Amino acid sequence: MEKKRLLIVAQEMEPYTEGSDISKMVAMLPKYLQDQGYELRILMPRYGTVNERRHRLHEVVRLSGMNIIVDDDDYPLIIKVASLPGSRLQVYFLDNEDFFKRKFIFEDDKGNPFEDNPDRAAFFCKGAIETVKKFGWAPDIILCHGWMTSLIPLYLKTAYKTEPLFQDAQVVYNLYNEPFEAQGADQFFEKAAINNLSEEDLEAFRTADGISMHQGACSWADAIVIGSESVDTNVEHLSVIGDKPMLAWKSEEEYLQSSLDFFRTLTEAEISQ
Repeated sequence: MEKKRLLIVAQEMEPYTEGSDISKMVAMLPKYLQDQGYELRILMPRYGTVNERRHRLHEVVRLSGMNIIVDDDDYPLIIKVASLPGSRLQVYFLDNEDFFKRKFIFEDDKGNPFEDNPDRAAFFCKGAIETVKKFGWAPDIILCHGWMTSLIPLYLKTAYKTEPLFQDAQVVYNLYNEPFEAQGADQFFEKAAINNLSEEDLEAFRTADGISMHQGACSWADAIVIGSESVDTNVEHLSVIGDKPMLAWKSEEEYLQSSLDFFRTLTEAEISQ
């Protein structure tokens, strides 16, 4: 039987970033899923905190050289790669000096969120999709981990809805308790509107108080995974989950097997339709 293809797009991942639910949970998945017969690709930002020498990153020239437009400005996209320790997997890093060179991830040394976080999210999400197009590799499941990936479900269902590579993909948004998911309301709608998307396309991200990246992502995703124990799915802005397939939070001991069962259910449901 042909292997199922699973794309992991994550804003953080151990051992390259540490200290968050996302970093830890994402790191648990790749080798386990590969051992269960999945073919994987992994994408994440190349933050300035990622030590290129220690992790042996090097540029993938055949994938680099694209320009990603954010709010009418062009930004070059550089793709780097490293081998994931203890596995036969590679991690592809999306790099750009304007957005990722700084030595902090989402906030400065005084704890202030970077003003361009909305730009960084739009760049990363569009860049991830364009990178997969360059792979020429059609995923069956796309796992989006963290608020910085929250535009991917929207983009795939709108700006890229006619792209053959993604026609059969199930988009799964992994929801964590994060401090930056409602940042940048003043700029969000202009920064996120790639490929002539309208404000109406982005309306799912709007709340009474501003925006919620989680709400928008859950609205457009096909399925949801709860990645933090402290996430309250009963809050009003997550009512958009409705009756979509959802994997409730699991302890580390249960997480891998539960995730595997959930992904198998999604692809089996797609086949039966």
